[in-house]
Amino acid sequence: MELRDYQEACIDSVLSHVEDGHRRMAISLATGSGKTVIFTQMIARLTHPNTPERATQTLIIAHRQELVEQAFEHCKRTYPDSLIEIEMGKKHSSGVADITIASVQSLTNGDRLAKFDPKRFKLILIDECHHAVAPGYLKALDHFGVLNMEEGKLEDKPLVIGVSATLSRFDGLRLGKVLDYVVYHKDFIDMIEDKWLSPVVFTTVRTKVDYSKIHIGSSNDFNLVELGKAVNTEVMNEVTVRTWMEKAGDGKRKSTIVFCVDIAHVAAIVAKFRGYGIDAQSVTGNTPTQERKDCLGSFRRGEFPVLVNCGVFTEGTDIPNIDCVLLARPTRSRNLLIQMVGRGMRLHPGKKDCHVIDMVASVEKGIIAVPTLLGLDPDEILEEESLDGAEKRIEAAKEKDNVVLDDRDEAGSPTITYTDYQSIFDLLSDTKQDFHIRSISRLAWVLVNHNPQRFVLSLSRQGVLSLFQNADSTYSVTETRAIPSEFKSKKHNFIKSKPRVIVDSAISLEEAVHAADTLVKNKYPLNLVSHHATWRKWPASEQQLKMLEKLRPSLKVDSDPFDTSKLTKGTAGDLITRYVHGGISRWNNISTENMRRLKQERKDEELRQRENVQVGKLY
Repeated sequence: MELRDYQEACIDSVLSHVEDGHRRMAISLATGSGKTVIFTQMIARLTHPNTPERATQTLIIAHRQELVEQAFEHCKRTYPDSLIEIEMGKKHSSGVADITIASVQSLTNGDRLAKFDPKRFKLILIDECHHAVAPGYLKALDHFGVLNMEEGKLEDKPLVIGVSATLSRFDGLRLGKVLDYVVYHKDFIDMIEDKWLSPVVFTTVRTKVDYSKIHIGSSNDFNLVELGKAVNTEVMNEVTVRTWMEKAGDGKRKSTIVFCVDIAHVAAIVAKFRGYGIDAQSVTGNTPTQERKDCLGSFRRGEFPVLVNCGVFTEGTDIPNIDCVLLARPTRSRNLLIQMVGRGMRLHPGKKDCHVIDMVASVEKGIIAVPTLLGLDPDEILEEESLDGAEKRIEAAKEKDNVVLDDRDEAGSPTITYTDYQSIFDLLSDTKQDFHIRSISRLAWVLVNHNPQRFVLSLSRQGVLSLFQNADSTYSVTETRAIPSEFKSKKHNFIKSKPRVIVDSAISLEEAVHAADTLVKNKYPLNLVSHHATWRKWPASEQQLKMLEKLRPSLKVDSDPFDTSKLTKGTAGDLITRYVHGGISRWNNISTENMRRLKQERKDEELRQRENVQVGKLY
């Protein structure tokens, strides 16, 4: 079959990296890019770099039935003369097939792995490989000798290639344990601009659901039971369905997929749609297999307009006719949001674009909303915004340093205002600048620099973590431990160890934060570093106040009353941390920028005055 240009480029990149000696590789491609087509074609093009005559078999591992069946159908069509088998549930493969497609749960159940001889495999393909650090995958990869590449003979180990649209983990676990190198990347924005995916328009709906008391689960996303109780209310369900009716009803959109929190939420949303005479059907994890297939078939044929689900269609589901995605469940996971939005990005005849409606509620508690994916401030309100419109907003924001999105007018448009600091004390004590990072972390991170971004987490007397943006827009984190007093040099009073890199080149701020948070929670007392800790509300300590007094000259507050009576321990600690880690330098930069801006404003005013044509002298 004829591949798209980027699909060919992806395969060429893999082949090139294999020639360069890479053995465990990752491919990052947007939902709808044809990942299954790519790795199916790759099977014939790849040979084992050391033992091509002996190692000829391929194993494809996936975590869901739909993905296994989808890969099987692709392989059967592509390689009709090959022996292709499935290892899943009651279907047992022989272990000697040319291509075996396995569910990870069945593959690692009992002794089912034992029949596979690692020396005879040239390739292991992992679909949706962001799951590959789960225990089942680790067990399978260990069997084939590719979990630890230093042990055993390299020529006996197959190549490993992982494919995903969301090549990151939200829980801080590192994919580097199973994959070493990203050899190709093309995200959904690139794909839309190249017209390989459907254009998308976005609408965000601000609601008033309180998420502050919902606990965060082990995956760093919301506890689903508590989230369901918060979201699945009569008022919220009414708002959700009425919003859809206004934006997508009356034939505006033909095929809508709705993402809910849980089965009870699905039932309530379906009932609300039907109450307005709209034929909504549902699929959940409890839906029987044949009933699910029949429902999907009807939906693909356009026989009903709304399909409601929870946790079923986030991965590996090909329904290209979807032209509206209604996000009725909030999430803290960027991956999950991309997966849900991606359901509507496939091209389809007669489909102009896909409308994504995001019931975002609030960015508090770390909710990841559509504006975040577009590179906008997470608190932006979008009204049928296109990618072009988002790019224009980003460019406009870049031209204005130190801006915040403030109150909105009646039309819902953001009002942009400058944040001006009259003194360095105002800058250091401004807690608003920490709002975004503390919406995605429970820990007391402090912003110490805007551009490039740099955050610091004080570990009190035990050291400090520094999270910073690299030149290539990735993020890294270092840990600097305090040296115990008994090990301090008498000649040189060193108090800190050399910084140790604990996160290297994370693709997003969220990934870096959660990786760092995972380390901190396992290594330090949570009460020491949480920005919700009770002690942070206590009055500033005498030691903190003495330190602030010493800083008074450089804080330039001699002429103003320096009221410390309302300072809390937490605020004072953040202020001192901000000062110690670059406050003076940042203040000087802001002062220079303010002078430059003031000069430009005066120049602009002079030019405006010259535009006033009147009888008299011409200047």
